[in-house]
Amino acid sequence: MKAFADLVLFVRAADAGSLSAAARALDISPAAASATLKRLEAELHAQLFVRSTRSLRLTSEGERFLQHAREALRAIDEGEQALRGEQAVLRGSLQLSMPSDLGRSLVLPWLDGFLAAHPQVQLRANLSDHFADVYRQPVDVALRYGPPPDSSLIALPLRADNRRVLCASPDYLRRHGEPADPQELAERNCLRMLIRGETQDRWRLTRGDDVRDLRVRGDRVSDDGHAVKRWAMAGHGIAFKSWLDVSQEVLAGQLRVLCRDWRGEPAPLNLVCPDRRLLSPLVQRLREFLREQFEAIAPPPE
Repeated sequence: MKAFADLVLFVRAADAGSLSAAARALDISPAAASATLKRLEAELHAQLFVRSTRSLRLTSEGERFLQHAREALRAIDEGEQALRGEQAVLRGSLQLSMPSDLGRSLVLPWLDGFLAAHPQVQLRANLSDHFADVYRQPVDVALRYGPPPDSSLIALPLRADNRRVLCASPDYLRRHGEPADPQELAERNCLRMLIRGETQDRWRLTRGDDVRDLRVRGDRVSDDGHAVKRWAMAGHGIAFKSWLDVSQEVLAGQLRVLCRDWRGEPAPLNLVCPDRRLLSPLVQRLREFLREQFEAIAPPPE
């Protein structure tokens, strides 16, 4: 079987609903297209289309085979892109969405180095804690915490073991004392996030089989994670933040991790896109670069 050419014709004909239209698109004669399709059906021992003088309709066998044909062509395309990516200079534009605090604290400074190493790449960075709709908004890929809400999205892990931590400034702890147990959070000023219009006032921590599902309150709420961290650094209360967001400030002594024997909620970080066909050599190189940077960050203190 002339596998590649035969599969291309079959997929084109299925999409167009017309063998002659597929032949025109591939710049071959209708007779050659018909012969190719007959050869493919003979080798598969299955009828793929029901033909009439005016229409072309997939059979049930054709519908099943179409899924595999698309996957095969996609795999070949990805292989070609990978080979080109190894040989070619990275170039092109990339629209990247990321959470505000993560972007400002870590990713933007890293991207300066990435762009300096690849001067033919243009970047548009969208920093927001309002999740970008990668289907409808002009976004190629997005950094997101947690599993994608849409199972059809492609999620490439960047830091799978990331989790949230309780943190506060040394000044706040001098004035109010350090909580010895998560239950004490009910009496503390907790700095909360607003996500998708809902205030995140349920904080979950675990220690072995012990689970604390806490209802917290406080005088400050923001839909911007960077603002919440700034409030914590200024001594206004306790925050429940992704370790990646606050790792630098903890190491610099500007924030301290609290209740260290308790583990905060998992917050795995992924690079998300709507379709594998968007995983260009540029996106794959960026993913490798970011994963190396994130994996170099030490885990939260125990």
